[in-house]
Amino acid sequence: MTQRNNLPAKSVNAASLSKRMLIGAAIGLTLIGIFLYGVNDAKPEWGKFWMIRPLLMVPFAGAMGGLFYYVMDHISYKGGWRKVLAIVISIIGFIIALWLGAVFGLDGTLWD
Repeated sequence: MTQRNNLPAKSVNAASLSKRMLIGAAIGLTLIGIFLYGVNDAKPEWGKFWMIRPLLMVPFAGAMGGLFYYVMDHISYKGGWRKVLAIVISIIGFIIALWLGAVFGLDGTLWD
């Protein structure tokens, strides 16, 4: 006897997902790069390579924000007010992801 799987399979468009994650990571890297470019005198207790943590955390958070945008995009296909709501929630989620990445990345250095 063979078991049947009656659950509908949702496919993941890898090209679209990776594109949105790369765009999110690029936005995060650009924003944190501009922010860190203005730091002239770093405190010696931060260590020699203190910029590596924020330069890794914020683009990662931006990529996760891009993943969230991809997931929310499936709701927008239903049209109407759901599309507007999905876009607004996606943008707010992306901004929150970038903010959390900046907090985690800069904790202990620029933000004590």
